Amino acid sequence: MSDDYQPAPDLLQDRVILVTGAGDGLGRAAARRFADHGATVILLGRTIPKLTAIYDEIEGSGGAHGIYPINFEGATPKDYLDLAEVVEKEFGRLDGLLHNAANVGALTPILHYDLELWYKVLQTNLNAPFMLTRALLPLLARAPDASLVFSEDRAERAYWGAYGVSKGAIRSLMKILADELEANTPVRVNAIYPGKVRTKLRLKVYPAADPGQWAEPEAVMGPYLYLMGPDSRGVNGRILEAQGDWRSG
Repeated sequence: MSDDYQPAPDLLQDRVILVTGAGDGLGRAAARRFADHGATVILLGRTIPKLTAIYDEIEGSGGAHGIYPINFEGATPKDYLDLAEVVEKEFGRLDGLLHNAANVGALTPILHYDLELWYKVLQTNLNAPFMLTRALLPLLARAPDASLVFSEDRAERAYWGAYGVSKGAIRSLMKILADELEANTPVRVNAIYPGKVRTKLRLKVYPAADPGQWAEPEAVMGPYLYLMGPDSRGVNGRILEAQGDWRSG
C-alpha cells in the first residue's frame, strides 16, 4: 500500500463534507479523519445512536459537524431535496460528498434471490447515491474545489446478486458523472476500492474468516483524504485502490 502520503494538518480546513454510512466502519473512520484535518463533517446514516457516538467522538477532539438521520431504503426524492435545503441553510456550502453506505444483502443464486431484498439493496446501494448526488450537485457545483467520491467493490461474480449488480452500476455512474461534470463544473468524481477491510459488512459475508488478516478502516484513509482535499485537483474518473499503489497511474 502507498502509505507515504502525508496530508497537511489543515488539508480540509473550511470545507464541508457529507459522509453517508458515517456510523460504522469506513464511513466512521473517514468522518473522524476529515474532522481531524479541519473539515466540518455532516454525518449521514440511519442509526441515531451510532451517529451520536461518532458525533461525540469528533466533538471531543474539537471537530465541527452535524447529524442527519435518514433511511435510504425508504427515502423519497423529496427527502433528498429537503436534505439539500438543510445543508444549504445550516452550512451554506458543500465541498465534498463521500458515498459509503451499503447493504450487502445475501449471497444467493439469482434464481432464488428474494425480490424484496433485491429492491432494498438496489435502493440503498444505487438509487440512494443517485438521488442524493442529484440533489446535492447544485451545491457542490458552487464550491471552488468540490469532490464526489464513491465506494467501489469487486463483486460481479456468482452469488453476489444485488450487491454485485449495484457496485457494477455505481462504477458506471461514477464514470458518467466524471465525464459530464469535468468540462463545466469544479466537481471531480472518483471512487475508492478499499480492499479487504475489517468492517461489519465483510464480517457478515465471511463469518468464518480470521478478521486479523484484514486492514483496519483507519489504516486505509490515505486516498480518502487525498481525494477530498486540494492535493487531488485534476484527478477525475479514477478508481484508487486503498491497499495498492493508489497514487500511481
